[in-house]
Amino acid sequence: FRGPDFKGFQILSGPNQSTSMQIINGAVSGSISYNYIVQASDIGEYIIGTASADYDGKNFKTDPIKIKVVKGTGTPSQPDNNGGVSQEELAKNVFIVATADKQNVIQGEQITVTYKLYVKTNINSPQINKLPTYKGFWSEDIETTQNIRFDVEMYRGERYHSAVIKKVALFPTQSGELTITQFELNVPLIIKKRKGNGSVFDDFFNDSFFGRSEAVDYVAKSNSIKINVQPLPENAPESFKGAVGIFTFNASLDKRDVEQNESINLLVNINGTGNIKLLDVPQLEIPAGFESYDPKTSETISRAGKISGTKKVEYLLVPRVAGEKTIPGLEFTYFDINKRKYLTLSSQPFTINVKKGSNTFDNTASGFSKEDVRLLNQDIRFIKISAFNLQPRDEFSLISGWFWFAIVFPLFVFGGVLGVKKRQDKLNGNVRLMKYNKAEKAARSRLKEAKKALDISDNVKFYNEISQALFGYLEDKLGIQKSEFTLDRALDELLNRNVDLLLVEEVKTISEKCEFARFAPKNGSGEAEHELYDKCLQAIVNLENSITAKKKKK
Repeated sequence: FRGPDFKGFQILSGPNQSTSMQIINGAVSGSISYNYIVQASDIGEYIIGTASADYDGKNFKTDPIKIKVVKGTGTPSQPDNNGGVSQEELAKNVFIVATADKQNVIQGEQITVTYKLYVKTNINSPQINKLPTYKGFWSEDIETTQNIRFDVEMYRGERYHSAVIKKVALFPTQSGELTITQFELNVPLIIKKRKGNGSVFDDFFNDSFFGRSEAVDYVAKSNSIKINVQPLPENAPESFKGAVGIFTFNASLDKRDVEQNESINLLVNINGTGNIKLLDVPQLEIPAGFESYDPKTSETISRAGKISGTKKVEYLLVPRVAGEKTIPGLEFTYFDINKRKYLTLSSQPFTINVKKGSNTFDNTASGFSKEDVRLLNQDIRFIKISAFNLQPRDEFSLISGWFWFAIVFPLFVFGGVLGVKKRQDKLNGNVRLMKYNKAEKAARSRLKEAKKALDISDNVKFYNEISQALFGYLEDKLGIQKSEFTLDRALDELLNRNVDLLLVEEVKTISEKCEFARFAPKNGSGEAEHELYDKCLQAIVNLENSITAKKKKK
């Protein structure tokens, strides 16, 4: 953006930037405004020059504005855009109150923030002007009714119509003093014409059908909130991965007597109240003789008030060696928010009896039975009585190409298998590296779930899966623990890695659209969702190419 030339004017304020976004019937639109307050230095005719902006490879320009400045007769009058109502009077009668159920918490403890709109006049459908930022927090929207419902409420000795417009659960991911910024809502007001010297809001509760009124756009703003976050106690157990709340934990095997190469499912359940989505799965030690696969994780979250739910982790194990095997017990440590201390929950070790499989290769020699031999009409082939040619057999040579191929090729295969095995062992021993390498694959799996939800018009699940695909990819690729992840931190890390600025902005835009969609009504043709799905997939592919390419250069 390049501002205009204000020759002949003094800039009192600006440029002041504001951003707004709307979702109407599934279609997303947004705008960025730059506002200036200027004052003419003398009478005469002046021209405010052209402003320009570059967007999507194109240049856009405004028309110049011609201003005629005349001699004033006194204090300059302010333009009347509010139906004769001052900003001060509007602010007293239309406002948003943000409240937190607690302002002194420990890192990871849930805070519930409620935004309530108070009005003394009729309004049309409000639209989000600016969402609050939750820097230093992981946020989860709490379920509220889709339609805003107003009730009469006494607030500070006066009667208002009030409605809860947003509820959010916040989990601080860092300690210190954190700020929840203002929530801005564009509220179209229906204001009655002023009668006498009274307030235009006096007759709100005694409204007359035949009264004259006019529409006024007003941006209502909430208060900001300061939250003091204490760090978690030191000397946390090694098995602590950031879980804060109240949880139960159990692990079970689907079977303990199996044959070689028969799969076993080890199921882990974590239930409770707290930062369920931030939980990392317990580390499973795989004993020798077992082959393991990537664990399958699923979550069931309740957002009715306190965030609660269940995280299930399913490990698929395949025993390759016969004998009695023991899988060590798992440990899950969390910080109990009521007892204010770390608690460790453990499972018992699992003993598995692995029997030799019936389809396992056996080196013991054995004879052939008659049934093992394929016969052609009779037990012994009939003697040939016709003439036939006999040729000398080729001489076997140690310098034959086929001989060396038969000797050397298996060595190459064995070396390749050994290399893959060593690499897999390295990945299993380095969880962070494994997540880094499999970040795109995991994100695509999430996107498949989002596509399924989109096909059945389940927009709530769609936006949740899209968010999880993008955020999960950023966590794994950037090496950020789930309990410490914030969008701002991820964006900063992308910039530090010299990822293209436009790509970083695209990631931010996708995240904001998902956040807006959680608040806005979930309806429409689905075109916006399909477009968002395509953009998210393309963004992840571009991030993968960019980050991987820059790592190879190093």
